[in-house]
Amino acid sequence: MAQRLEHRRRRRRSVANTTHGSHDLGAAHERDRGREAERPTQIPPKGWKDVLLRVKKEMKEDRISVVAASVAFWTILAIFPALIALVLLYGLISDPAEVERQVSSMSSALPGDARTLLSDQMRGIVSTPRQGLGIGLVVSLLGALWAASGGMRALIDALNIAYDQQETRNFFKLRALSIALTVGAILFIALAVFSVGVLPVIFEYVGLGRVVERVLEFGRWPLLALLATIGLSALYRFAPCRTHAKWRWVTPGGVVATAFWLGATALFSFYVSNFGSYNETYGALGGVIVLLLWLYLSSYAVLLGAEINAEMEHQTAKDSTVGEPAPMGERGATMADTLGPSYAR
Repeated sequence: MAQRLEHRRRRRRSVANTTHGSHDLGAAHERDRGREAERPTQIPPKGWKDVLLRVKKEMKEDRISVVAASVAFWTILAIFPALIALVLLYGLISDPAEVERQVSSMSSALPGDARTLLSDQMRGIVSTPRQGLGIGLVVSLLGALWAASGGMRALIDALNIAYDQQETRNFFKLRALSIALTVGAILFIALAVFSVGVLPVIFEYVGLGRVVERVLEFGRWPLLALLATIGLSALYRFAPCRTHAKWRWVTPGGVVATAFWLGATALFSFYVSNFGSYNETYGALGGVIVLLLWLYLSSYAVLLGAEINAEMEHQTAKDSTVGEPAPMGERGATMADTLGPSYAR
């Protein structure tokens, strides 16, 4: 995998050197394709056709379906330590049992078997005596975060593949980034739980309980979509081993990934509820299999968004990275340093 990525980077670098010398002429002939776009909204229809055709090609070459399966495997190993870390962190400010109730409510869109599995695990974690949690809080929290960060590390590797980047960060820096992103994801979930579970109680005291209840009833899923888009955009910006992209070049992929994820989750839940027979086939492992398949769909959605972001940057000759504008070949990002080919005339 690393050799294939290095070969592709050399090929793109040679394209960049050629493109850099004839940049003005090429861009002048392809302005109708968005070669001078400073933001994704400036890419015209012809340019978007190029982007989508390259996304299709890259997803096949990068074997995204296989990579997504790998991410799903490591994530299912990390998800239960992450739940432990969530309960430990949330227990510092509120009743851990509230996490179980709100996570169960927020996971209502998941397939039934996966939802039951997560709920049972949450119930077991929350029922652990508080004395035990208090004594080993620091050790337990660090151990849970270390284990949970393995799933994030797998996702970082997958995003490097989508962005055609070779990982050059050392072990300690990469592990620190994995843990930081894991903590960020857990705090994000804790914030959502706090907003849904604790704020209504506070507003109840000031006479706004009914209003907040209505807002949460109708706005829960739009809020979830917004939070997912923000979280994915941050992941696309900070996780790959490259100069960070500007926010406007990572947000569209976050939107597409969120929409795909919500749609795939709804369809998969419908299929499992009405046609699936995983419990009959796999017995006690049915819930684990359903959860693993859902994580696969989720990973696929994340990588789809990354490929779209990458090829958007690949469409323009303008610098899409943070900081002062730099010439192509000196931006520290494969997709920003090269131009993708045009297909349809």
